[in-house]
Amino acid sequence: MKRQDEETWRARVRGCLLGGAIGDALGGPVEFEDSRSILAKHPELVRTFVDGGAGWPPGTITDDTQMTLFTAEGLIRASVRTDRGLGFTVAVVQHAYDRWLDTQTMSGPSGERDGWLQGEHWLYARRAPGNTCLHALTEARKGGDRIPQFGAPAVNDSKGCGGVMRVAPFGLLPAVYPTEWVFDSAAAAAGYTHGHPTGKLAAGALAAIVHELCAGAGLDEALTRAISILVQHDGHDETSAALTFARHLAATAPANPVTVERLGGGWIAEEALAIAVYAALAYPEPGQFLDALALAVTHSGDSDSTGAICGNLLGTLHGETALPAELVFTVEGRPAILQLADDFALEFTEGARLHGDWGPFTAWTTRYPGW
Repeated sequence: MKRQDEETWRARVRGCLLGGAIGDALGGPVEFEDSRSILAKHPELVRTFVDGGAGWPPGTITDDTQMTLFTAEGLIRASVRTDRGLGFTVAVVQHAYDRWLDTQTMSGPSGERDGWLQGEHWLYARRAPGNTCLHALTEARKGGDRIPQFGAPAVNDSKGCGGVMRVAPFGLLPAVYPTEWVFDSAAAAAGYTHGHPTGKLAAGALAAIVHELCAGAGLDEALTRAISILVQHDGHDETSAALTFARHLAATAPANPVTVERLGGGWIAEEALAIAVYAALAYPEPGQFLDALALAVTHSGDSDSTGAICGNLLGTLHGETALPAELVFTVEGRPAILQLADDFALEFTEGARLHGDWGPFTAWTTRYPGW
């Protein structure tokens, strides 16, 4: 990349990961409330971090951000792994999800895992993790003939949003990775826990949108490109219909929670993606970032996931400087999120200065072992 292009891309990487965390933390406390209850407390929509109860202070992230961070880490480690003369293997991301599973089943790092992210004590907290993710990853850990340990799809028919809400980092990969490959790889990564075609294709569509945004496309243009790839896959109907309806509502209906509810609750993959896309289309300007997030989370449904996806989209579109400062400075885990974002950018632009089959041999491979 040219220097200016690289600086813009780095800002998009930071904006995507941190924007997703902000949207997640904004929606987490109201995830299980109906819109009437939410609006009674927040007539101007949810625009500030609120106490989530159960020991969740304002700004607390959920499993959506946790798993997104492990996706990014897995992609870095997949890139390091290519030093062995192997291709870029998406199954390395499933190995990352296995490390995330430790954070949900243990009180702290065991000392038996490698890499730095699993050593972050703040990640060892259960923040309403999806049962589908927990079960599928537990089964994959068992191995055996029926379910090989890594690289095989989940044996279920779930299309919950637990796949789509975590795959935005695939879209952040540089342009050398074609958007079609990004789509298919993100779909495969979602398929490690969610077996229904919609659960996978919605994830592919999100990654494709993010990838096109990284390349400089506008939101509407990126959506068109993603849909053109989506419709080439069997089983696309639910996801393509949801995205088409989101686009229609953004152009014709008022931007309010009543309109959001017409898209569903966001508990399933295509609805979560559609709600996030709708909110981003309704408020696409940099100065409207908080308006979009507030709209994305103020509804009777999976508010943290829809907020996280919307934050991923607009953070990529506008870069980190568009993020609302009053939320940035208090969101949980900001130092680690930005450190991971910067490491992601380093790996995919300056990796040859950090590691290689014949050197250099730096501490990078201790930080990100290639498996």
